[in-house]
Amino acid sequence: MTRIKSAALAGATLLVLTGLVAPAQAALPTSERVDPCVEHAGGTAAKGGSDASRALDHREISAVEQQAIEQRTTAILARKGRIPATTIAVPVYVHVMAAEDGTGDVTDLQIDQQIAVLNNTFGGGESADAAKTGFTFTLAGVDRFYNDKWHGDRSSSKYRAATRQGGSEALNIWLVDFAYLGIATFPWDYDRKPGIDGIRVAYDSLPGGTINNYDLGETATHEAGHWFGLFHTFQGGCKLPGDEVGDTPAQAIATNGCPVGQDSCPDQPGLDPIFNYMDYSYDSCYNQFTPGQSARMSDMWTAYRA
Repeated sequence: MTRIKSAALAGATLLVLTGLVAPAQAALPTSERVDPCVEHAGGTAAKGGSDASRALDHREISAVEQQAIEQRTTAILARKGRIPATTIAVPVYVHVMAAEDGTGDVTDLQIDQQIAVLNNTFGGGESADAAKTGFTFTLAGVDRFYNDKWHGDRSSSKYRAATRQGGSEALNIWLVDFAYLGIATFPWDYDRKPGIDGIRVAYDSLPGGTINNYDLGETATHEAGHWFGLFHTFQGGCKLPGDEVGDTPAQAIATNGCPVGQDSCPDQPGLDPIFNYMDYSYDSCYNQFTPGQSARMSDMWTAYRA
């Protein structure tokens, strides 16, 4: 199918999706600041030149808040019941937020390759130790905008509310140019602000991108992990409950690079999970979600997205 480019003319925006033309949704009345109760920056910090680093990327989640999230989730699952592990197809809508001169206008091939990366990583295809999560991804639509403001991730709450497609089960990916590798929302915030639900990813982090060490498409994997309800592996440091997953060893610090043998919690069993998609390692270092993370994603899907 042909993906037609969209345009923004005289203040009116037209969404053109794969095989579908639809008027833009009305923007929701959301604040431009990062809402500390909703927004989760789930990928990286300063991105400059041809290199980047996954520095601390989100507000601190206090132990009290984390406990409240877990209690809420447990209560919901008690009412709903846990859904047995199965294959769940996730529709993906990709929004290319290019500049007026075309900067950031990634190719259809790059988008297809990014979907393939998601299917491979969530399918356990990069390591014999990786969990097969049961989540698969299908490209449901692509739209393109040529707007310097949106390309630079300004007015993000407004442009997301105006362009987001699908319901709670749909993964929306906005490709932008900003000072991060990626930012994500958590599933438990969907009911409060559905219009901004999804992930924002640096357009040049897709396969074939130009960010040194972060050009294999794994930023989207990391951000999607948050979208499914995973914390960083270093959440809470060496103290329990950590990231709420029993089979990810305790980790005191975020990883940079791929330091094999790193052990930041020597009094706890296991080395730092530097190969885990929810650490801050290089793309080439990543190769797994654990069975515990897979189970948590399934529970979070049942509680908040099913």
